[in-house]
Amino acid sequence: MSSSSSSSSVDLESISEATSGAIGALVSTTILYPLDTCKAKYQAEVRASHGQQKYRYLSDVLWEAISTRQVLSLYQGLGTKNLQSFIAQFVYFYGYSYFKRLYLEKSGSKSIGTRANLFIAAAAGSCTAILTQPLDTASSRMQTSAFGKSKSLWQTLTEGSWSEAFDGLGISLLLTSNPAIQYTVFDQLKQKLLMGKQNKTGKGSSPEALSAFSAFLLGAISKSIATILTYPAIRSKVMIQAADSSDDGTTEGRQKSRKTLSGVVYAIWRKEGALGFFKGLQAQILKTVLSSALLLMVKEKITATTWVLILAIQRYLLLTRRLKSM
Repeated sequence: MSSSSSSSSVDLESISEATSGAIGALVSTTILYPLDTCKAKYQAEVRASHGQQKYRYLSDVLWEAISTRQVLSLYQGLGTKNLQSFIAQFVYFYGYSYFKRLYLEKSGSKSIGTRANLFIAAAAGSCTAILTQPLDTASSRMQTSAFGKSKSLWQTLTEGSWSEAFDGLGISLLLTSNPAIQYTVFDQLKQKLLMGKQNKTGKGSSPEALSAFSAFLLGAISKSIATILTYPAIRSKVMIQAADSSDDGTTEGRQKSRKTLSGVVYAIWRKEGALGFFKGLQAQILKTVLSSALLLMVKEKITATTWVLILAIQRYLLLTRRLKSM
């Protein structure tokens, strides 16, 4: 009976973590989506052989949208991106929370080490990448399409082969190290910050919650570290998933070569040099740091305020089982 109650508790707490993380993803994605669109289009462009560039600066993307009266196109693909973000964050936070609690239960330890934390985060990230890759590819293609020419989700998914929907899956699996690094750093910093408060809380009290500012700051630090370490792979993934442009003079053969990791790496190295692998790094850090910080800030507040509801559900389930056993 106790083991059954314990597993129910684990499930409810994992679902709470997943739901709060998914809601946080929706909020941060929607607020920062115009910046994300500008960043994606800027990252996807490779300098032409004669040295010309359509976007010399990130602001050029925004100016193009304004000058062509396509400001609303900065939100093209927002619905798909929100759907992908919600599912991805729910799956990730549920998997991360569930496997973390399962590890602590099976090992009997009171805390989780850095290596085990990285392994659990990477495993949760791998499951998330596989399940959401088609939506991730579709949202990237919709974002990087010419302003005003973005296709619907169904058209984007069905215009090519099924395998094309998984373009960049290998890099996505590689990039599972990004949230693994991020959430490990965040979790470790959070534990140290809240260590003094743990002795004051009882078993039935709400879980430890960071203040909004603390969550924002820790989220920014952890995401900055993860972004810098994995940025070359991030840009390569954007280029692989980017929509083919019909007005940039690119040949069909060259487009096909850029759909592979080797083609992307060769194009960047030949036309932009080693620094090309870090083109748009500032925009990526700005976007991802703000997005992650907002996500974790919302998640922390939602997790704390919904804990009372979780306790009520637990008590209801226990009462129902007792009545059935009578």
